[in-house]
Amino acid sequence: MKEFSFKKPLLFVPEYDKTFFPISVGNREYRLALEKSESIPVSIALDRGNGLISVFKTEVFKEGYTEDNIVYIERLLKTLLWLKGGYKVTFGGPNYIAEYLQKVYCEGGEREFDYNFVKKIYGKKLIIDIVSVSDVPCENENPKKMGGQMEGCRIGFDAGGSDRKVSAVVNGETIYSEEVVWHPKLSEDPQYQYDGILDSMKSAAAKMERVDAIGISAAGIYIDNEVKAASLFIKIPEDRFEEKVKRIFFDISEEMGSVPFEVANDGDVTALAGALSLKKNGILGIAMGTSEAGGFVDKKGYITGWLNELAFVPIDYSKNSMEDEWAKDIGCGVKYFSQDGIIKLAANAGFKFEDGLSAAEKLKVVQSMMAKGDQRAQKIYESVGYYLGYAIAYYTEFYDINHVLLLGRVTSGKGGDIIIEKANKVLELEFPKLAKHIKVSMPDEKARRVGQSVAAASLPEIKR
Repeated sequence: MKEFSFKKPLLFVPEYDKTFFPISVGNREYRLALEKSESIPVSIALDRGNGLISVFKTEVFKEGYTEDNIVYIERLLKTLLWLKGGYKVTFGGPNYIAEYLQKVYCEGGEREFDYNFVKKIYGKKLIIDIVSVSDVPCENENPKKMGGQMEGCRIGFDAGGSDRKVSAVVNGETIYSEEVVWHPKLSEDPQYQYDGILDSMKSAAAKMERVDAIGISAAGIYIDNEVKAASLFIKIPEDRFEEKVKRIFFDISEEMGSVPFEVANDGDVTALAGALSLKKNGILGIAMGTSEAGGFVDKKGYITGWLNELAFVPIDYSKNSMEDEWAKDIGCGVKYFSQDGIIKLAANAGFKFEDGLSAAEKLKVVQSMMAKGDQRAQKIYESVGYYLGYAIAYYTEFYDINHVLLLGRVTSGKGGDIIIEKANKVLELEFPKLAKHIKVSMPDEKARRVGQSVAAASLPEIKR
C-alpha cells in the first residue's frame, strides 16, 4: 500500500506505536484540501443479493494527488466490503482508480484474501464494474427488527475464541450463567466445537423445565443461520467445514429438541445488549476479545444486515502498521482491538512472556500488571483508548451513532476504564462535534462477561 500524504500531528500519540496515523484524521485533512481544489464525484454501490444494495458517495481530486486518490478509495472499498458486504461492486468515478481496484481485488492480486472471502460468503466471485457516476444503482437497504424477546424458557449462548458462555433465561430473568474455557481455534476436528457447544446448551437446559428457544452469539459471518466464516473453525479443512460446520447450529438445535434458534454475529449481539440495557438505539457494539467484532442497532432499533466485520476494517494509514496474518493486510482493526493488539503493544513496551503462553494467557499477564499499577501496562491501555477514539470517528462515516458499547475480555479490569477515558478524550478534543452526541461506555463487570449470552437468548421468536 502506498503512503497517504495528508498527514497532521495527532493530539494523542500511542506511547508504544508512535507511527500510528488514523484514517479518520487522514480523511479529514484530505477533505479539507478537497474544499480548496477542484473535485470530481465518486459513487460506489455494493450488491449483496436479494436486491439489497449499499451506496457510498464521496469525491476525489480532479487533478494531481493521483496516488492519494487511489489510497483513499482503496481503503474505502476495503472498509465497505467488510462493513456492509457485497459481491458486486459498481464503481462510478475515475477509470484509473477503478482499474487499480480491479487489479488488486482479484485472484493473485494484493487483496486476494478479500476476493476469496467474498466468494466463500456469497458463493459468487467479486466483480468490479466500471460505469459513469449517473449509472451507479440506487441504495436499497432492509434493516430488520431482531431480539428483545424474553418470554418463555430460553438459552443464550456466546461462542468466544477463548471461552464459551451460556445463560438460562426464564421470562427475561437470568436464573443461571456459566463460563467455560475452551480452545476451538486449535481444533482440526469439528466434533470438539460441536461437543463443547452442546455441553453448554445442556447445562443451561438442565436448569429449566423446558427449552422454548435458543439464541446464539458467535464471532464470524452467519447468513440464514448458516456458518459462512468464523475463527472458531479456522483449523477445520474446507471439505469438513462444508459437511460438519456450515449447518452445525441446525444439528445442535435438532439435538436439543428441534427448538427455534437464531444465530447472530457477536458484534450485533453486543449492540443489542446495549440497546436492551440502556433502552437506547443508535448503538455501535464492539467486542474486544480474540478478535474485534462489531455490530450495530440503528436509531429505529433495527439490525442492518451488514457484515459489520470490523476486524478487517482498516483504521490506520501508517505503512509501519502490523500485518494481519489472515488477510496479509496492514492497519486493520484486529491488530488494535483484540488480544493481539494488547500483545503487540506489550512487546513494544518490552514485556517478556514465558514460552508457550496462549494469547489469552498473555493478555492475563498484562491485566495482572495493570492491576499492580505497572506504568507500561497503563500506557498500553491508554494507547488502545487513543486507537478507539480515532477509529470511532472513522466508523461515523458509515454508522449513525449515539452510543458505543464495549464488551469482551480485553475490556476487563482497570484497563477497560482507561480505554473508555482516553477514547472519550480523543473525541472531545480531536472531534468535538462528534463528542457532543457520542458516548463510549461499558456495562458493569458481570454484564460485560455474560451480557452477550443473555442478549443472545432474546434473538429467536417463539411461534405459538
